Amino acid sequence: AAGVGQQWVLVEMVQAFYEAPAYHLILEGILILWIIRLLFSKTYKLQERSDLTLKEKEELIEEWQPEPLVPPVPKDHPALNYNIVSGPPTHIITVNGKECINFASFNFLGLLNNEKVKSAAQASLKKYGVGTCGPRGFYGTFDVHLELEERLAKFMRTEEAIIYSYGFATIASAIPAYSKRGDIVFVDEAACFAIQKGLQASRSNIKLFKHNDMADLERLLKEQETEDQKNPRKARVTRRFIVVEGLYMNTGDICPLPELIKLKYKYKVRIFLEESLSFGVLGAHGRGITEHFGINIDDIDLISANMENSLASIGGFCCGRSFIIDHQRLSGQGYCFSASLPPLLAAAAIEALNIMEDNPDIFQTLRAKCERIHKALQGISGLKVVGESFSPALHLQLKESCGSRENDVKLLKRVVDYCMNSGIALTQARYLEKEEKCLPPPSIRVVITVEQTEQELDKAASLLKEAAQSVLN
Repeated sequence: AAGVGQQWVLVEMVQAFYEAPAYHLILEGILILWIIRLLFSKTYKLQERSDLTLKEKEELIEEWQPEPLVPPVPKDHPALNYNIVSGPPTHIITVNGKECINFASFNFLGLLNNEKVKSAAQASLKKYGVGTCGPRGFYGTFDVHLELEERLAKFMRTEEAIIYSYGFATIASAIPAYSKRGDIVFVDEAACFAIQKGLQASRSNIKLFKHNDMADLERLLKEQETEDQKNPRKARVTRRFIVVEGLYMNTGDICPLPELIKLKYKYKVRIFLEESLSFGVLGAHGRGITEHFGINIDDIDLISANMENSLASIGGFCCGRSFIIDHQRLSGQGYCFSASLPPLLAAAAIEALNIMEDNPDIFQTLRAKCERIHKALQGISGLKVVGESFSPALHLQLKESCGSRENDVKLLKRVVDYCMNSGIALTQARYLEKEEKCLPPPSIRVVITVEQTEQELDKAASLLKEAAQSVLN
């Protein structure tokens, strides 16, 4: 019976073959021949051998030019022609052998050369030595690190804080510790380079919104909400973040935090706030933008800032709820793999915090000086002031471009050099032009500190007007 069944199947196959359309048989035949060809053909072709004489080989070797390892850099590039500072970059700075009033260093509260801060650092140096020679998890945690973290958490009124040994690495490590591939990050297009590097390391889906434009941000949030409704299963496992700065390094603008908080709860996203420029500047006690707007700090999921501006030290910190901060101790690359902050710098930061807590009037003094020079810089021929009146870092941009970025940079450099020759140290804002997501226009950065006198502020403003009149006209 089995043999009869097999014969019957064979008869059906032959019958189907005869009944099949001609084009169908031709197509199957071509496919069978192609498969046979692939099975028996070689996957590569041997190049025809060409024997060269010794002379021909030498000529080819002489003619060959390797690709450059890096693109050529002009000799007059600013990175190759830096200014050399002699002595501490305090209120009075010596640049290239010339003594100037310092309007370039981010020493907002004037603590860099403070005697109490230096004494605390020297005492720590005698006790602990210079460095740590190990990450926090490998004998790099000192009691002074734990004290600083406790003090920062208490100062910021959060549950916990974590310190990093490098300011740039703080937010650049914090973002990829939480946001991973497949997650979505809404970020202001004016975000600083450290944020950009953190986003790049996270490999998340990045959506840029126009600078401080809450309508544009809400448009993106609505679009994402619509996408989530199409695929609710994916939406349940996708995390969403908003990343902004308190005071933007590249513009000097303040972020509209109250509106951001409303959007956070409306669209169920998390907020990361970078406060390197606003910490120790905004608020009655220098706690930053949350204190400035009177916002509950628990409404912010993560706050980060460096300690290289107001605290006049090195490194950075993040603060927030304990379970959020503890995650960084396992996933923050800058924390896990870098040698910990030298104890002398941690001690200096603690003493700087003491001074900030004991002298709350210092923040109002800084604000008054910022507003004074902001007003004095208005109406400069050919230049416009960019930034809030209370920002300690302002930008002066050309009202009209010369036609190319290179020419604009050279023109502003002439203004900076004019001021330098007259005893005012300024600097141009510098960017990695080929790596910036949204390259800001060229600008001169003016940094204000509490140490500058009213006469010096007026002198700087007057000299900038004189330089602009001389160079731009």
